[in-house]
Amino acid sequence: MTDAAALHGEGTDERREATGFRLYLLLFFVVLSATLYATTLLVASVLLPQMQGTMSATQDEISWAMTFNILATAVATPTTGWLAGNFGNRRVMAFSVAGFTAATLMCGLADSLEALIFWRVVQGAVGAPVIPLSQTVLLGTFPKRLHGTVTSIFGMGVVIGPVIGPALGGYLSEVYSWRAAFFMIVPVGVIALVGLVAILPRDHPSGRARLDWTGFLTLSAAITCLQLMMSRGQRLDWFESPEIWLEACGAVLAFYLFLAHSLTADKPFLNLKLLLDRNYAIGLGLVTLYGMLNFTPVVLLPPLLQTHAGYPDSIIGEILAARGTGAVAGFFLAMFIGRFDPRFGLIVGFAIQTYAGYLLTVVDLNMTMGELALSNALQGLATGLIWVPLTILAFSTLDPRHLAETSAVFHLLRNLGSSVFISICVAEIVRATGANYARLIELINPYNPALSLPWVVGAWDVETTTGLAKLSKEINRQAAMIGYLNAFGMITAASALAIPLILLARTKRRMPA
Repeated sequence: MTDAAALHGEGTDERREATGFRLYLLLFFVVLSATLYATTLLVASVLLPQMQGTMSATQDEISWAMTFNILATAVATPTTGWLAGNFGNRRVMAFSVAGFTAATLMCGLADSLEALIFWRVVQGAVGAPVIPLSQTVLLGTFPKRLHGTVTSIFGMGVVIGPVIGPALGGYLSEVYSWRAAFFMIVPVGVIALVGLVAILPRDHPSGRARLDWTGFLTLSAAITCLQLMMSRGQRLDWFESPEIWLEACGAVLAFYLFLAHSLTADKPFLNLKLLLDRNYAIGLGLVTLYGMLNFTPVVLLPPLLQTHAGYPDSIIGEILAARGTGAVAGFFLAMFIGRFDPRFGLIVGFAIQTYAGYLLTVVDLNMTMGELALSNALQGLATGLIWVPLTILAFSTLDPRHLAETSAVFHLLRNLGSSVFISICVAEIVRATGANYARLIELINPYNPALSLPWVVGAWDVETTTGLAKLSKEINRQAAMIGYLNAFGMITAASALAIPLILLARTKRRMPA
């Protein structure tokens, strides 16, 4: 697994070199880089409908622009310690910022769905070390008495990113095009890169960091095959397709090799014995559910609002920005709730998340902006409330020596939960839309007596081809809405499922160093 010393900057002279004004310049550019990367994660969510039209893609195909970006981030994040230990924090940080800035530019220039997905994967994989390394650099540079303040500023920057991205991206995409939302990130990324190269002190990597490549690669292969199967299954009619069989067998085989290696290796990628710690095992289950709830509504709402409810991109961006505003409030509130048992904060957070999901299950195509903003704000509030007590609960009973490997798996499952659950929800929407359209269209025939009643037919004209086409479009809207309600119901059920799981955790805490 990764070398904890490498990840936390041991053996460097960062704290000795950076002082005074240079110290706060370092804080500014590091937080700017982290905020920018957080912005790139969600900026594509509000652009999905426009990109779908430009690329002539189906809804499940265009969702890959989000799911594979999250998946690439999940797979690449555990390599951060190995990269920092062998190349140094400064080089890896600069390379990551330069890489995801260039990939963002190429996303804006992409002229095909394949190119867009490829560059989104590069964007996620190359930029994955930015968030963990940003916190590592700050804690390794600032004196311990300022760690609380610096961590708060860093956390706020990461939370603000998801607020800025959808709001500004939605406005630019409406005024110009979806490509402008990617282009807006590029000049800021260049500024952040120049600042990091000029300000980050030189460090001396130990070269001793190691990574269990067998465990890492087999787990990555299993995750990738699973994601491909979930993303393409509905389109290829699941196990009627040889491709789905191949991906399913690949996932099972790779996961078996991962388990066999982990149980027999001296220093595996993940020490499976750590799962015997009840709080950590429950924490992994909860963080997977947390990941499932984190990005899924953000991916589902924009296509629903633009394609079926007629909302402009700028309004969609404002609705999604309410989620980030709620998250800011949630993190502040978590400081107060953190004085109590972490299970209390988790139950409150998941209860709010459940209620926010329920609000989405009772909307229709006449939904108002206020209803949607309230639900998104509550979801953001819940995510802010959940994160801190979830981290405390998961790691409170673990030996601090294992924090490096256990935290990598913790974040891996969070991102994996997001990418897989998005694919499941999109598959359900596509399935339910087709099935319900077939059922509803059966009612449109000359033998249905209700169609002879003027107060039933209303403005719909069933006597002409044009009228039937308009009616077919309306039936498709209603069928799609049923699919979205099913997906929102799945989100609500996942939120509620977390609450009894929380009660199984231990109350006694032993805080890690």
